[in-house]
Amino acid sequence: MAKINRAQLDALYNNRALVPDHPAHFARWAKDSARVRATQPCHLDVDYSSGSALPALPQQTLDIFPAAPGASGASPAPVMVFIHGGYWRSLDKSEHSFVAPAFTRQGACVVVPNYALCPGTPAQPVTICHIVMQIVQALAWTYRHIAAYGGDPQRISLVGHSAGGHLATQLLACRWHKYAPDLPRGLVKNALSISGLYALDELRHVPFLKESLLLTKPDALAASPAWLPRPKLHASKKDFQGLLYCVAGADESPAFIKQNKLMQKAWGKKRVPVCEEIGAHNHFSILQALIDPTHRLHGLASTLLI
Repeated sequence: MAKINRAQLDALYNNRALVPDHPAHFARWAKDSARVRATQPCHLDVDYSSGSALPALPQQTLDIFPAAPGASGASPAPVMVFIHGGYWRSLDKSEHSFVAPAFTRQGACVVVPNYALCPGTPAQPVTICHIVMQIVQALAWTYRHIAAYGGDPQRISLVGHSAGGHLATQLLACRWHKYAPDLPRGLVKNALSISGLYALDELRHVPFLKESLLLTKPDALAASPAWLPRPKLHASKKDFQGLLYCVAGADESPAFIKQNKLMQKAWGKKRVPVCEEIGAHNHFSILQALIDPTHRLHGLASTLLI
């Protein structure tokens, strides 16, 4: 992208300013999520940090929504891990429980992790790289323990929105067996990134993000999945790792549309076979398409639940 000024960067990346009715989306997410937790079997605030050698950070918990009783599908159930957005600095898993029922009804186990938010505190700062490692912990915990909740640890797929799309993509390239010897290379089989960000250097200069993200040039490089080696497609099903679907709302800013296209260019069509703009949706309304069983976006997510 050509060099642009600070005001232009804000206009390109400030989704809340671009979507004036975003509070209505947040309110609906929170209301619907509370209803889901009150009416659907779930296991809330499960600590995923136990056994980790990494420093403890806040919000290292996840919610589990088992496959609905009587739902069609394989047993044990495929696992969908949904990672929420919020520019790594806002929102919470409790506002995203609403995603679960559309997938538990079709026989999937849904896991929704939390993570610490930037910038943290002076005593305990939080960076995007810290958050990446938190989600690595969450996925390692899921692989080791999800069988107790009816999920299949050999069939874990990721879906992430916005910052969560970034995190899902980053983890698709994770070298799991180097993080811990008991983890398979193909711990994560597939990922769907919705309105994600993949090259973070430009975010270092976005005025409304600078003070909270405190993103350094080395961290921006390390946390840019577009510049990471593309995942290897191993021959065995156990080690298979690699397919990424990238989508963005057709009504999103040119920056998000360009970021979306970047991943297919960076990793190639073999690993990113789907790179689409979802018509008539903005950065927030696109999650309604995800949970609509008749929508293509829901269908894309469902096809990844191998």
